[in-house]
Amino acid sequence: MRIVLIHGQDHKGSSYHIGRMIAEQIKGENILTEFFLPGALNHFCSGCYSCIEDESKCPFYAEKHRIMSEVEKADTLIFTTPTYCMRASAPMKSFLDMTFTYWMIHRPRACMFKKKAVVVSTAAGTGTKSAVKDISTALGYWGVSDIKKYGISVQAMNWESMAQKKKERIIKDTAKIADKLSEAKKPAVSIKTKAIFFMMRMMQKNGMGAGEAEKAYWQEKGWLDKERPWRE
Repeated sequence: MRIVLIHGQDHKGSSYHIGRMIAEQIKGENILTEFFLPGALNHFCSGCYSCIEDESKCPFYAEKHRIMSEVEKADTLIFTTPTYCMRASAPMKSFLDMTFTYWMIHRPRACMFKKKAVVVSTAAGTGTKSAVKDISTALGYWGVSDIKKYGISVQAMNWESMAQKKKERIIKDTAKIADKLSEAKKPAVSIKTKAIFFMMRMMQKNGMGAGEAEKAYWQEKGWLDKERPWRE
């Protein structure tokens, strides 16, 4: 199994440790690839819209493509982020902004409909729910249906200072998540995901997308006719 971990901070804090624990407990022969933000993609979307016509024209295409090519090849995605001001970290939000063409309204990738994902967030206090939602919402619009969410208040500033009792709980929780990810069956595409896809399909069919280049992409895939990305 190919597993890609994307961390919303460069340092190896509590969220990082939990993400690694999940990845390392998934059964089988696995290939792990990790990216740390902002180190792997230290840019903000400039809103130039160059990617609407041609994604390779993005001024930060090389760094973005390096990450997303691995994401596309992966079977399982693990996203981790500390909770900053009740939300996902700024580097993680910036990364998600830079991948908006992957959303179903633009140029969805068929491979996304077949992936499993986990979103992990930790906080010293509260806010993990909204931080996890920032990422899981984006993944849902990429076409990922099977998304497991894990947010926990660690009541500590780092992994080393966390109470042992809290760590023991995390060990149990991550084992359960890893067991589910180890299951051989392919993830089912949810009714919600299909409903969003069909809504976006109608918009593209009626010329309500972002331009002719996008509509041509949908036509080439056959999605404006009878083909569907989850069948590919």
